[in-house]
Amino acid sequence: MNRLDPGSVPKFTLAGGEQVPVIGMGTFGNDRFSPGQVADAVKGAALCGYRFFDCAAAYQNEAEIGLALEDAMKTGGIRREELFVSSKVWNDMHGRGDVLIALAKSLKDLRLDYLDGYMVHWPFPNYHPPGCARDWRSPASRPFLIDEFMETWRQMERLVDAGLVRHIGVSNMTLPKLRALLPRCRIRPAFNEVELHPGFQQQELFEYCRRERILLIGFCPLGSPTRPARDRLPDDVSVMEMPAVREIAARHGVHPALICIKWAVRRGHMPIPFSVYEAEYESNLRCVTEDPLTDGEFEALTRADTGRRIIKAFNFLWPGAESWENLWDTGGEIDLTGWEQPAGGSPS
Repeated sequence: MNRLDPGSVPKFTLAGGEQVPVIGMGTFGNDRFSPGQVADAVKGAALCGYRFFDCAAAYQNEAEIGLALEDAMKTGGIRREELFVSSKVWNDMHGRGDVLIALAKSLKDLRLDYLDGYMVHWPFPNYHPPGCARDWRSPASRPFLIDEFMETWRQMERLVDAGLVRHIGVSNMTLPKLRALLPRCRIRPAFNEVELHPGFQQQELFEYCRRERILLIGFCPLGSPTRPARDRLPDDVSVMEMPAVREIAARHGVHPALICIKWAVRRGHMPIPFSVYEAEYESNLRCVTEDPLTDGEFEALTRADTGRRIIKAFNFLWPGAESWENLWDTGGEIDLTGWEQPAGGSPS
């Protein structure tokens, strides 16, 4: 294993002043790899120099990751305070009192006393079982309702008050939803984890989060080329086949994946690529420390944006919704298409 000094990895600064590495390790691999394989990769990544790990209860591997991190700290001489470990509360645990219960399980599984980051995985309590078909729908699904979401967010804030979580954040939050959330927060989100890659750059959201000092974390930074068939459509962009990506990769003599990572870091958001292969996760980390993109290369990649989202999240549609686009507020406002508010409920 080729180890990289974590101190050589550039840093981003959170709103509160804390510095975090510009790259993290994702841990969503349960559609292709066993929890043990993911955990082995996490241990290897920690030993080779990664310090930021993006976990989630829904990934069904936190218990194995907890053992892996514990082992890496013991065998690698890594102190707990060197690590930034983040997790997410899943959609079926948004109810009153449920967030603390969800956190307690993640802490137990990860074998930690506190989390550095904790995010609301999706901005609505819409549940789907693991591995379900694309057309599976829950009759209890609903659109984003700000008053309902704030009940969940208040629980998140109390976790910070209790010292169980150091930073809280959101995930899969669109610009209209963030604009509704921020004025109501007592503790603002430190980060927003969303799909980001050269083919889908979300520039307006990026600029808004930068102004509001919310760090964007980019999942699918390589375009998720191995995602399941249920998550694919014929016109999806193949990020690592984009001409600009391939041309710049050839110029640098590297795999196109590394160009996607370099672009993200140069832009100012954190990519969280995942791989179980040592050579890949090592090169992903090393690439942020050497051979940066030129101004012209960065600009060429920025111009290559297709505006086409890869992750549609079909399974989260509520009764009456017409398209996956309703989930993502593509009209510029919080989309409630087809939603019939129960009697006595608030439409907000």
